[in-house]
Amino acid sequence: MSILAFILFLIVAAVCAYIGERIVPGSVPGGFFTSAIVGIIGAWIGGNLMGHVGPDLAGISLLPAIVGSALFVFLLSLISRGFNRGGAV
Repeated sequence: MSILAFILFLIVAAVCAYIGERIVPGSVPGGFFTSAIVGIIGAWIGGNLMGHVGPDLAGISLLPAIVGSALFVFLLSLISRGFNRGGAV
């Protein structure tokens, strides 16, 4: 994989994470690289749940990546909300 293909892969993963973040009521803290990591993990989750469905770009199936990213953002928001509710002594 060339460096240009890797950069395109990160951009597509970040865009999928951004779309997934807009679908669910949660947010990803951080910037582009955090969204890219969430997008990569979301693409992995979505690929395992749905398989290869729909169009792909830069080696990422877009529909499973968006669904997986939305699911991952939702789980992250639940976990972070649980930590924020916990009382610090």
